[in-house]
Amino acid sequence: MDTQHPSVPPHAQSRSAGNKHPNRGPRTGGLIHEHTRHTARFTVIGNHLTQHADLSLLAIGLACHIQSLPPGARVDIKTLAARFPEGATRIAAALRELETHGYLRRERARVPGGRIVTRTISCNQPGRRREASGPTPAPRRKQTRRTALPAVPKPVYPSPALLQTATEVLAGLRRRDPRLLLSATDTEHLAPGVAAWLERDLPPTAVREALTTGLPREPLARPAALLAHRLTTGLPPLPPYRAPEPPPAARHPLQTCDGCDRAFRAPHPGHCRDCRTDLQEAA
Repeated sequence: MDTQHPSVPPHAQSRSAGNKHPNRGPRTGGLIHEHTRHTARFTVIGNHLTQHADLSLLAIGLACHIQSLPPGARVDIKTLAARFPEGATRIAAALRELETHGYLRRERARVPGGRIVTRTISCNQPGRRREASGPTPAPRRKQTRRTALPAVPKPVYPSPALLQTATEVLAGLRRRDPRLLLSATDTEHLAPGVAAWLERDLPPTAVREALTTGLPREPLARPAALLAHRLTTGLPPLPPYRAPEPPPAARHPLQTCDGCDRAFRAPHPGHCRDCRTDLQEAA
C-alpha cells in the first residue's frame, strides 16, 4: 500500500547486528534471506496467512493481494479475473477458501436510495474481529475446517457422453444464478449426481430448473453442498421397464389368382383361398 506506517523507523536500510543476523552461521544450503527495510509501499502480512497449512498457494497469494489494496477497491471475481491469469473458476474457489478460514467476509448492506450492495471485508487476523461498540473479542483457538461435500447419486451406466452433458448442465447454472459458480473440483464431484437425473429420461433443462428454482435469497456459503443436497433428496425414480415390441409381421406381395383373376396376398403365384377350396372339393 502507498500508506507509510508511522511505526516504521525512517532508516533507508537496516541490518541485524551481532549473531542475530538471519544469514549468520554455518552455510548448509537452503534458503538465505537478503532483507532490506521498507519505508514506503509495503503491507504487513502475518505468517499465519503466508504459512497457512490448509490454504492453497493461490488463496494465500490472493489474500496478500487483497490486503495490499486500498479501501474501496473492487475485489469481485470479474475484476480479479481480469487482473490475474488464473481465471474466474480458480479465483472463485480461492475466495471461498479465504471465506472458510475467516480471511474474507461478505456482508449485504443497504445504501442511500434503497439499493442493496455486497461488501467484502478483508480480515488480516481471523478471530480478531473488532466490534463497533465493544472490546476486541478473544482470538479463536481453532479455525473452522471445511467439511467434505455430501455424497451424490451415481448413474447406473456412467457413459462419457452422459457425464459430459452433466458437466455442461453444472457449468451453465451460473447463468441462472451467479452464486452457483462452481470450481472444477465441485463440478467433478456433482457431475455423477446430475448424470443420475439425466439417466431417468429428464432433459437437461428440467434438471437445471430443479437445481435453481426456489434458492434462498441470502448469500450461499457453499453452493456445491446445497446442490448435492438437492440432487440426493429430489432424485426422481427410474422409468418403468418397457419390453421391446415384436417386429411387425411380414406382409406377402399381391398375387393374381390363376383361376378367377382375383388379387390375393401369398408368397408365390397360384390360386386364391376360394379357388383352392373349389379344387379340393372337385378332387
